[in-house]
Amino acid sequence: MPGSVSHRENMLWIFLKKLECWDSRPVDTPMDPNTILSPDQGEPLADPGRYRRLIGRLNYLTVTRPDISFATSILSQFLDSPCDSHWDAAVRVLRYIKGAPRKGLLYEDKGHNQIVGYTDADWAGSPSDRRSTSGYCVFIGGNLISWKSKKQNVVARSSAEAKYRAMALATCELIWLKQLVKELKFCEPSKMELVCDNQAALHIASNPVFHERTKHIEIDCHFIREKLQSGEIVTAFVNSNDQLADIFTKALQGPRIQYICNKLGAYDLYAPT
Repeated sequence: MPGSVSHRENMLWIFLKKLECWDSRPVDTPMDPNTILSPDQGEPLADPGRYRRLIGRLNYLTVTRPDISFATSILSQFLDSPCDSHWDAAVRVLRYIKGAPRKGLLYEDKGHNQIVGYTDADWAGSPSDRRSTSGYCVFIGGNLISWKSKKQNVVARSSAEAKYRAMALATCELIWLKQLVKELKFCEPSKMELVCDNQAALHIASNPVFHERTKHIEIDCHFIREKLQSGEIVTAFVNSNDQLADIFTKALQGPRIQYICNKLGAYDLYAPT
């Protein structure tokens, strides 16, 4: 391999060779949108530890590769009893990384320090228990700082409820980041913006009246509304096509992944300018 290749890329090639994926064909998505994974799907692996070590390495890579966060989150749910279908899905993530091993986050001075969080949820996306997946990403000064893909702890009874729970998760992250940048004396944050693509969830956040359908998420409602009333956070609506947290809640097609990665600031760091 040429000497100009980064250390991280060198390690990737060594890893692929160790897993006998050296000659595998790259793919443009970390997870096939048509693939449905569930527990006990296929033959149990003879060496579960091999799968667990692979997922551990993929979790490490999510520190600089937000585009594999959702796939890695899904695959982490099968650590107890991994099967061959789960292993194949994990190898697909490696094939995706092999297609763009030099991708990373590029940080630039964009002339402002605004904190903006995008939040989304895939309602009832888990086929085994119908729980939803929350996802968010937070920008400071137009640069991606924090992101998460996480399966919700309870079953949501509507899309609005699933997305409202995701809003509460993102709000916690915004508040923590605001405190962090103040302690670091990085800047004095102005009003933080929480962006969502669900009008019903935004209406619940701004409506002071609790209806029957919102009593079961009352704590989240109070938490978000308190931050809105204090002026710490303002909410904004975004079209689903421009929802950047989409990549953290579901498997997407290649062009959609590329579009969102460009918006997140995830580029091939060695591409000629």
